[in-house]
Amino acid sequence: MIPTSQLENATNLIQGFSAWADIYDHQHNPLLMLEERYLSRLLSGIQGRDVLDVGCGTGRWLTQISWLNPRSLHGVDLSAEMLSIASAKNISHARLSRASCNDLPVEDESVDVLLASFVLSYLDDLEGAAREFARVARPGCDFLLSDMHPDTAARLDWQRSFRADGIEVKLKTARRGIQEVLGSLKSAGFLERAVLEPSFGAEERDIFATRNKLENFSQAEGLPAIYLIHLSKPNVAMSILQKQSTSNKKRLLSGARLALGPHEKTAALVTIGTEEIETVMSQPPAIISRRTSQIDLTGYILLPGLINAHDHLEFSLFPRLGKGPYKNSTQWAQDIHKSNANVITLHQKISKQTRLWWGGIHNLLNGVTTVCHHNQIDPVLLSKDFPVRVVSRVAWEHSLSFGGDIRSAHGSAAENEPFIIHACEGVDEQSQEELQRLHALEVLDEHTVIVHGLALDLEGARLLNQRGSSLIICPSSNDFLFRTVPSPEVLASVTRVALGSDSPLTAAGGMLDEIRFAARTLEMRSEHLYSLVTDSSATILRLNDGEGFIRPGARADLIAVRDKGKDPAEMLCSLCIDDIELVLLSGRIQMASESIFELLSTEDRNGLEPLSIDGIIRWLRAPIENLLREAEDILGKGEVRLGGKALCRPRFYTQN
Repeated sequence: MIPTSQLENATNLIQGFSAWADIYDHQHNPLLMLEERYLSRLLSGIQGRDVLDVGCGTGRWLTQISWLNPRSLHGVDLSAEMLSIASAKNISHARLSRASCNDLPVEDESVDVLLASFVLSYLDDLEGAAREFARVARPGCDFLLSDMHPDTAARLDWQRSFRADGIEVKLKTARRGIQEVLGSLKSAGFLERAVLEPSFGAEERDIFATRNKLENFSQAEGLPAIYLIHLSKPNVAMSILQKQSTSNKKRLLSGARLALGPHEKTAALVTIGTEEIETVMSQPPAIISRRTSQIDLTGYILLPGLINAHDHLEFSLFPRLGKGPYKNSTQWAQDIHKSNANVITLHQKISKQTRLWWGGIHNLLNGVTTVCHHNQIDPVLLSKDFPVRVVSRVAWEHSLSFGGDIRSAHGSAAENEPFIIHACEGVDEQSQEELQRLHALEVLDEHTVIVHGLALDLEGARLLNQRGSSLIICPSSNDFLFRTVPSPEVLASVTRVALGSDSPLTAAGGMLDEIRFAARTLEMRSEHLYSLVTDSSATILRLNDGEGFIRPGARADLIAVRDKGKDPAEMLCSLCIDDIELVLLSGRIQMASESIFELLSTEDRNGLEPLSIDGIIRWLRAPIENLLREAEDILGKGEVRLGGKALCRPRFYTQN
């Protein structure tokens, strides 16, 4: 037992943390909750990398990182008692060492990811620790650190303290400014990638409320409670990109708030270099280069470009076809080719290339930047000028009813590719049996993604999970064809789920219509739906370039909507195409509202053409005049509809 006099003074950090160890995991700390919510959004590329957590304590972050499949995981802390608690958790593959940040038991250049959570303010020698961090970091290493915000801590007189045996223990810290911390780490050779200063949110407010300390929450509300910093140690590739970024034109998005997750948003500036997000900063740079194109997005919130996990792009100009309810998708297909043959023939007179372009535009208008097209990949889909990115690394077959050699198609999937197939799309016995038929064919595994899964029951969901397979749902299409939607209970039991829009042949419209429909009918929480069109879709489709996230190093796929003060997830579940005012694909402006168009430079406006969609004007990077002319030549002027919405040329516009 540590003497009371020592606890009260807590001048010895090791003694203080030793006293804290037994109760550390049982205290609901709003600072730690806030950090976990935001820092988890910056963590990327953990799989297959060597991770070092300095000041790991009881293994709070080690536990979470172990789920991300690192190659190795090492936790270092000065407190034997803290390490003892961490050891008792049996964290997968974690090695624990007692050591200080200034003398790490790690070889030179052996760490790919460094983490220092609420550590640096306890260090007396920051410069020495910074040099030690640089020593162990491999070129390309990501360094993520967090701490209490020094300005707010000083303003509200926050102390590092806890209560043990009825005694308040105060820990001695150094209150360093963010720029001082950055200066030391940059002097050691690290590059600044992100600096975020988030405030407490509703989740943290609940902790204050349970402790009857809402007055303390009110004092801190709107002030930055912590800071998060992401740095990198340069490697050859980064040096090349940095040189390119210096010589090439950059883009700076200022004034907006960023959606880092379903409930995580913060004011920050985004710098876009060569197709990627280069930096995310809470403060503007001291000097803005003349080669930087700046767009002031004050009053907007930036969301990651949406991922549409399932579409048939060539059918976006078609109307909804069919008079259900049907028993299965085969019955529907046979019916429309008999009852709607004239409509199908008419629309197929429009060239497939033009129809594919309209499919891309339809997704773009809905804030989609990446789409999985469940058909043959036509060369036009891979053109650098196509409106959205189409997933090309995918193996597929249509279905059991209309497919060919499904085993061969499944076997053609490369190690990092999904295999996608329609299955269980219906309500009859045939639909219910399809999952077992796929299982019997030995094509259910971690590559396999079934689309629709309407006939799945709890047993089928368990089989999917056991085999590591995934599910893409398109509920409005199911409702139209079969007058029912996937079971909320079954969906809740499936581990890997994404959302697709299917096509206007059967769906309610576009991706945003699908999100709103799912929000109304599937009893899903808004944060779950947010995941289905961002990180969950990216995982299922094996997208590895940061799609679905806003963070340094990720593709610069962004959409901007007016900030109405809601959480990103809540906002997403209410959006219509009227709300999407800006879309960037790999940093290039693909779509802009009239308001945003006025903010653009002449260079950015070049190549954008206007289109009226149900009376709403959008400027699109697409040959709108030619595409509309071809569609009108077949369907008639005033008869062209995209996802059910009327298209026409704006009256003010005449192409030169």
